[in-house]
Amino acid sequence: MGNIPVYLFTGFLESGKTKFVQETLEDKRFHKNERTLVLVCEEGEEEYDESKIPTKNITFEVIDEESDLSEERLAEAAKKAKATRVLIEYNGMWQLQNLYDAMPEGWLIYQQMAFFDTTTFESYNANIRSLVVDKIQDADMVVFNRVPLKADQMPLHQAVRALSRNAEIAYEYVNGQVVYDDIIDPLPFDIDAPVITINDEDYALWYRDCTEEMDKYDGKTIKFKGLVATNKNFDNTTFACGRHIMTCCVEDITYSGVICKSEKPVSLEVGEWIMLTAKISIEFNKMYKGKGPVLKVIDIAKTTAPDQPVATF
Repeated sequence: MGNIPVYLFTGFLESGKTKFVQETLEDKRFHKNERTLVLVCEEGEEEYDESKIPTKNITFEVIDEESDLSEERLAEAAKKAKATRVLIEYNGMWQLQNLYDAMPEGWLIYQQMAFFDTTTFESYNANIRSLVVDKIQDADMVVFNRVPLKADQMPLHQAVRALSRNAEIAYEYVNGQVVYDDIIDPLPFDIDAPVITINDEDYALWYRDCTEEMDKYDGKTIKFKGLVATNKNFDNTTFACGRHIMTCCVEDITYSGVICKSEKPVSLEVGEWIMLTAKISIEFNKMYKGKGPVLKVIDIAKTTAPDQPVATF
């Protein structure tokens, strides 16, 4: 059996997911003898109108409970529908990892879109931020619906860019006009400098940018303050240097470091703070299970912890 493309639509109640999926299914250009399974994991006020869909090759499957998400359930639904593709309207209160874990072999996410009602976004972002982060961080596109005509795009733009530098952003205004985000965010450090100096408060931004757009850092020299970590598989010339990063809340704090290689043995202790100067080489390393930034040490200076040891966006 070949791969099945999955189109994933996330967001909270009344954010515009159902309307978008309905319009997609009504578009004749979307149907080319495909058999489509639509998984509905959230039923809001708006319901699907099957009478407007120009094909009968559509099967709707409702999943009411998060506990019903399982590989067996999803595989059976796809088999019953003889599906060659899957659309998922996902419940905004469910963690996406539960869906990822339940996806049958061969299901591949081709596009992931997150929808938000602009009038409630600020409240959601303040009160259930972990779920907002969950929906934005992997999205290919973030759509803000019901945007007031004179609304400032910048707060919405910044909320997305704090979590993803790659997602496209679209604003659908209350008059129906759709505008795509074209705000350019300058990085808070100069990547063309002879030595790219990362301030303590900018480590999280640099780490994300370097791991998402590795090639532009290849061969660059970097200087930053980091926390030493080791691994049982490291030899005495290898260590990790990084920071603990908090994306949204205390529960998601994760050590995010990069592999460092020295030409001679180093004597460093786990948990020690250092000022590291190194040349970045993008290369395969088994710790990354693929290509990643390997820092070739130029200088190590022991130092004190920054004022805020946990880095944030």
